[in-house]
Amino acid sequence: MPLLNKIGTAASRSSPTPPGLRRLRFILTLFFALDGFIFAGWVVRIPAIKDQTGASASDLGLALLGVSVGAVITMTLTGRLCRRFGTHPVTVACGVLLSLSVALPPLTHSAPALGAVLLIFGAAYGGINVAFNSAAVDLVAALRRPIMPSFHAAFSLGGMAGAGLGGLIAGSLSPTRHLLGLTVIGLLVTGVAGRALLRIEPPAPADSSQEREGGPAPARGPAPDTRTRRLDTRTRRLVLVFGLIALCTAFGEGALADWGALHLEQDLAAHPGIAAAGYSCFAFAMTLGRLGGTTLLERLGQTPILVAGGATAAAGMLLGALAPTVWLALLGFAVTGLGLANIFPVAIERAGALAGPGGVATASTLGYGGMLLGPPAIGFMADWFTLPTALTSVAVLAGVAAVIGYTTRP
Repeated sequence: MPLLNKIGTAASRSSPTPPGLRRLRFILTLFFALDGFIFAGWVVRIPAIKDQTGASASDLGLALLGVSVGAVITMTLTGRLCRRFGTHPVTVACGVLLSLSVALPPLTHSAPALGAVLLIFGAAYGGINVAFNSAAVDLVAALRRPIMPSFHAAFSLGGMAGAGLGGLIAGSLSPTRHLLGLTVIGLLVTGVAGRALLRIEPPAPADSSQEREGGPAPARGPAPDTRTRRLDTRTRRLVLVFGLIALCTAFGEGALADWGALHLEQDLAAHPGIAAAGYSCFAFAMTLGRLGGTTLLERLGQTPILVAGGATAAAGMLLGALAPTVWLALLGFAVTGLGLANIFPVAIERAGALAGPGGVATASTLGYGGMLLGPPAIGFMADWFTLPTALTSVAVLAGVAAVIGYTTRP
C-alpha cells in the first residue's frame, strides 16, 4: 500500500491541474490570507484597547472569552450550514460579517461591552474557518496532494502582514481608524473573491466517490453492522485525538497573538512598535514552515512532522517566555512559529481523511477553540502567577502534541 500511495502521489503531481481547481485554490488562498490579516490587525491593537477600556489582565481575559464563546458556538453549527447551503456561500457570508465586526472593539469603553462585541467577531471568525477549511479539504482530496499547509501559509502570511502594518501605524493611527480600514479592505476582497467563489462548483469529496466506485460489497448477517459500528467509534475517537493535537498547538498561536506583544512591552520594556513585531516574527517563521510543508510531508511523512514540530515549538516557547532580553524573546517566538507551522494543518487534514467534512468540523472546533480559549486562560494564569510563567503553558501543550502525534502514528 505505501508503494501504491507513492505511485498515486507521483501521478497526481505529473498530471496537469484542471483550471477550475487552480482557480478555486487561488480564491481559497485569498480568504485564508484575509482571515489572518484581519485577525492579526485586531490582536496588535489589544494593548491600546486594554488601556482604552481600563481593564485588568483578568478583565481583558474575560472579555477575550467572548471571541472564544462566539467562535465555538458558531463552529458547532457551521458544519450543518455548509451541508445545507454549501461551503462556498457560507465562506462568503462569514467573510462579510468578519470584515464588519472587526471595527466594533475600538468603539467600546468597558470590558463587558468589549466582550459583547467580541462575541460577534468570534462568531464570524469561527464560521469562516470551518467553512473554508472544509472547502480546502475537498480540494485536497480532488487534487490528491497534501497542499493543506499552503492554505495555512496564506493565513500566516496574512497575519504577518496585518501585524506588520499594525506595528508601523500603532503610534500614528488610532485603533478606531486602523480597524475601520481593515473593514474596508475586508469588504473589498470579499466582494471580488466571493463573487468568483460562488461561481465555482465545489469538487466532489473523494471519500464519497470511493465508496460508490470501489467500496466493499455489503455482506449478509449482523457481523458487518457490528464491524461498522466499531469502525465508526474508532474513527470518532481518532478525529477527537487529532482535534486535541490541533487544540494543543493552536493554544500557542492564540496565546502569542493576544499576549505576545503585551509580554514584550510590559515585561521586557519593548517599544510598542517592537512589541507588535513579536507576532510578526512568529507569523513569518510559521509562514516559511508552511510554505515548505507540502514538500516536507511528501518526503518525511506526517508523524515526523508532528513529533519534531511539537518538540521544536516547546523549546522555542520556553525561550520566548523566559528570555531576559527582547531579542532573545523574539528569537524564541520565531522558533515557536517554525515548530507549530505544520502541526495544525496535518491534524485537520488527517481528521478530514478519516471522517470527511464532519471530521474537519470537529477537529477545527477543538483546534480553533484552543486558539481562542488560550488567551483568556493565559490572562487568568498571569493574574495568579506572572505573564512569563503563564506563557510556558504553551511549551507544555506543544510537548503534549508531540507525544500524541507519536502514539497515533499510522
